[in-house]
Amino acid sequence: MSLLEARKIHKSYGNKFMKQHVLEGIDVTIDKGEFVTIMGASGSGKTTLLNVLSSIDRVSHGSIVINGQEITGQKDKQLAEFRKHHLGFIFQEYNLLDTLTVKENILLPLSISKTDRKEAQQKFKVLAEELGIQDVQNKYPNEISGGQKQRTSAARAFIHEPSIIFADEPTGALDSKSASDLLGKLSGLNETREATIAMVTHDPVAASYSSRVIFIRDGQIYTQLHKGGQTREAFLKDIMKTQGVLGGVSYEH
Repeated sequence: MSLLEARKIHKSYGNKFMKQHVLEGIDVTIDKGEFVTIMGASGSGKTTLLNVLSSIDRVSHGSIVINGQEITGQKDKQLAEFRKHHLGFIFQEYNLLDTLTVKENILLPLSISKTDRKEAQQKFKVLAEELGIQDVQNKYPNEISGGQKQRTSAARAFIHEPSIIFADEPTGALDSKSASDLLGKLSGLNETREATIAMVTHDPVAASYSSRVIFIRDGQIYTQLHKGGQTREAFLKDIMKTQGVLGGVSYEH
């Protein structure tokens, strides 16, 4: 069942005298419970695509429907309300509030939506255990590691059970061990909670944790890979092979 449907997505910047076309008529469908990665060389439009799909930026033309709601025509206030209930975000730089503890950061979305305190505490307890951060719940962001910060960020994205979670280079600031740990946790939450995740990354290792990879080139979809019944290692080889054909995509192990 489709959770997100984007049709004929165009995005350009500038004016009629000098216009840069970043996305040119992209169609994307993401099913409920799917873990999708968007990849492409620098300047390919992958981050712009994530930004318009997640309502951070607006399309120039096209239609985006999430959970049955058309979001492209919504006013700012409507969009803010929609994000509060339906969208979760994980950013490369964590975006945690330094004056709040780990627990307080994670519970913030539930505080905003005025969720019952007992229900909020129960949701926190379960999620903190799943992400392995219960031992640091009373610490502040400057007292924990990068990996713990990003797992805190992930918990905050999942806590209000959004329709879809958007992750922008979530492992970009992490070492390989912390990155693998985070991706394993995200993959586990995708499976156990049937959480829908759309992630942008330059790293084929990170992409191999997803079930489908969409490759963008020059503002258009170049090709897609489905993991299917493959092992993660076999899927990684396919991803790297496609990157080789695309060219110009750098990655780190």
